[in-house]
Amino acid sequence: MKHFEHTVLTDAKGNRLIVRYTPNERTNHWIIAIAFVLLALSGLAMFHPAMSFLYFVLGGGQWTRILHPFIGCVMFLSFLILALRFWHHNYLDRADIQWMRQIDDVLNNREEKLPAIGRYNAGQKLLFFVMVVCLVLLLASGIVIWRRYFSLYFPIGVIRLAALVHAAAAFVLIVGIIVHVYAALWVKGSIGAMTRGTVTYGWARKHHPNWFRETIGK
Repeated sequence: MKHFEHTVLTDAKGNRLIVRYTPNERTNHWIIAIAFVLLALSGLAMFHPAMSFLYFVLGGGQWTRILHPFIGCVMFLSFLILALRFWHHNYLDRADIQWMRQIDDVLNNREEKLPAIGRYNAGQKLLFFVMVVCLVLLLASGIVIWRRYFSLYFPIGVIRLAALVHAAAAFVLIVGIIVHVYAALWVKGSIGAMTRGTVTYGWARKHHPNWFRETIGK
């Protein structure tokens, strides 16, 4: 595993590449992404009649009510694996605090003025912990309102509160993922990191200089 992560490769143009994500990490990420899309669309279908046309995503209303919670469990378990793998990369440090204070430079692509950061910037780290909180809330509230197996053990007041928490956490998560996708498209090369698994030396040096130095040093 360590040998694979630190192997230096080159692309068709001769640019040196660094492995940012292994095949297992990318597979895990895309399982989460696919599960999220299915859950978001089917959840919206159940949330309001105006969006009931989205029931087709999982094969109709009955199948949506059956499959939605199981897909939710798949997403939670997949994210748990990812979270345990990358938890230590997401601690906030002084550079992250300064990065957030210079959000104007971030939004205007003045990266030369920003503090050097590691594998992830402060925005990515905050999103990571937002996802952790949201998915824990979604799992806990989802179990309470899972009619087929668990809701009969809870009083109606708890079920109603759980439904509210579930909807609120889902909304925050959807907004967070939209920001995540936009940021990935905004920073050229980020999508390639999660499809091919590699980034160029130049990309790593520009966007994550401390991670670049650490990786090259290893």
